[in-house]
Amino acid sequence: MATPAKEEAAAGKRDELADSLSELFTNVSLMVRGELQGTNNQLSLLEKMNQRVTEEYSNYGDVASGLRVFVEQLNEKNQRFDEYTTQIDAIDQQVSEFEAVVSMLDKHVSMLEKKVKSAYHIAPTQ
Repeated sequence: MATPAKEEAAAGKRDELADSLSELFTNVSLMVRGELQGTNNQLSLLEKMNQRVTEEYSNYGDVASGLRVFVEQLNEKNQRFDEYTTQIDAIDQQVSEFEAVVSMLDKHVSMLEKKVKSAYHIAPTQ
């Protein structure tokens, strides 16, 4: 039979073992809670960053949409200017032809002046 002193010593060791195990589980629990809290904080930060990026890209979408409208307006204006450009080119061509006719007339008038001067025997003034 076990003596009461041995039973007390065994009970004390069991209490000490139970206390050590309880402390171990408490510390492991605290460590796991800390890890989970750290992960939770990281996920919260990631969520906030995602919201910020979403807002930024939304703004980019608005800018791109505005630019698309602006480009469409510029294309419409450019098409309207194409008509004027065609008219300007036609006028330029007509002016070139007119200048050629004026040059021919100027040469013809100069030739006629020489004939008139020679017919009246007028000395050329130059």
